[in-house]
Amino acid sequence: MPLVSGKGLLQAAMQGRYALGSFNILNLEMVQGILEAAVEERSPVILAISQKAIDHAGLEQAAEMVKIAAGLTPVPVALHLDHGRDFRQAAVCLRGGFTSLMIDGSALSFDDNVAISRLVAEMAHALEVPVEGQLGRIAGKEDDIIVSEQKATMTDPQEARRFVELTGIDWLTVAVGSVHLLTSRTAQLDFDRITAIREAIGIPLVLHGGSGIPDEGVREAVARGICKINIATHLNRAFLAAISDALTANPQMVDPRVILGEGKRAITEATREKMRLFGSSGKA
Repeated sequence: MPLVSGKGLLQAAMQGRYALGSFNILNLEMVQGILEAAVEERSPVILAISQKAIDHAGLEQAAEMVKIAAGLTPVPVALHLDHGRDFRQAAVCLRGGFTSLMIDGSALSFDDNVAISRLVAEMAHALEVPVEGQLGRIAGKEDDIIVSEQKATMTDPQEARRFVELTGIDWLTVAVGSVHLLTSRTAQLDFDRITAIREAIGIPLVLHGGSGIPDEGVREAVARGICKINIATHLNRAFLAAISDALTANPQMVDPRVILGEGKRAITEATREKMRLFGSSGKA
């Protein structure tokens, strides 16, 4: 089916008390692997493209790849800009057919974050496209942006209420203890903070750095009100490990389709695992 707006998907997740996976994609095999899992699990899904992915594949090529694949897929698929940094990038992605946008002004002052987030929301809402903002800084590395533990800041519930009221955003990324690019699953979340933010605002909450959170932490976060969880490192590691194993087992192989096929199968399995954990299986 054609791409769908992420807004209805997350509203349903919030009402149904489950979370949707927002899976970062880098190539065709990742797109195919994720969507195969979505069909098998009958799960709605969000495919996310970051600035570095745009730099790698080109915006039009990456977006069209997702649009074509979604058109062949019988479950709802949304296309999301992950960590958009400025108004121009958001505008280009909106014109390119993205069905949700993130504007990340978390490195700015509160007032400047409000200003850029409100501007992007006003633009996107004219085309009925939802916007995700971020308040608080998440430790770790996302693309080329590094945030040390010392510079990481938790999201304040009352400040979050003001931010949502002033910007008109549809979803809020919260900093509650997760870490970008964490290769071990050891992140400890502040669950009471999630509850307080959920009670302070009435829009879906988003959790970044989902690859580094233990399963029990994910389940509790979803129960407390998280509706969207971003996954990148988990897929990258599965993809590369499968390719490495395939090359080791077949050192004379000269057909890249065989090797990449193993990577795609690993992506399907890794995605299926997360969909079941998040509770989105069977919701399409």
